[in-house]
Amino acid sequence: MDQSTIPLYLKVAEEMRKNIRTEKWREGEKIPTEYELCEIYHVSRITVRKALEELVRDNLLEKKKPKGTFVKRLQLEPSNTYTRVKGFTMEMKEFGLDVNTIHVSLTTGHADQLIAKYLNISPGEKIIILKRLRGVDKNGFAYFKTYFKFEEFFSLNVKDYYGSFYQYLRSLNIFIKDDKEIVEATLPNKEIQKWLKISPPSPILKRKRFTSNEAKTFFEYTECCYIGKQYQYYIDF
Repeated sequence: MDQSTIPLYLKVAEEMRKNIRTEKWREGEKIPTEYELCEIYHVSRITVRKALEELVRDNLLEKKKPKGTFVKRLQLEPSNTYTRVKGFTMEMKEFGLDVNTIHVSLTTGHADQLIAKYLNISPGEKIIILKRLRGVDKNGFAYFKTYFKFEEFFSLNVKDYYGSFYQYLRSLNIFIKDDKEIVEATLPNKEIQKWLKISPPSPILKRKRFTSNEAKTFFEYTECCYIGKQYQYYIDF
């Protein structure tokens, strides 16, 4: 994207993300006040507030009135907040729907502090970032952003990821044993809005999925985002 077309508050938000990734702002630490951030980035208070809102939506910052804004701690929630659920393809089949993958984006990168913790690797290690838009026919209502550690045997051809991700893993003799999720209703950030073609006020259901194989040699972290009006979530106890 042309940098000149990116809104100023998103540029400021990205600079703040760098502070968190590099641990300039550490977990649980109070960040500078809005006034101080205006001075640091030479922007208006409205711009700073919108940048902070973006990072709060991304679960990187949290506001504690009247104390201020803090870097959110990266530890996972207590285990009793998790639910065991079926895979997306199986869920939809039980509703009588045959889902397909409409678009795939595949890139490599390096794990920041948060992703490294989720994947049980060291910060800076090479990872694969898989983004998929899924739905029925051409109606995409589910956006999946998946992170896993880079290995030479993983394909970097997007064509290999249009089917079930877990079926692809099984073809590599990787069998998922543990599957835990955190579910929350939230508002979409810019990336999610773009993939799902929705406006900022549209609510989404966000599922954070943590999986691993029995030997604990493979870990996956996925953020699953669904258009609230087009997806029903259920748990089978």
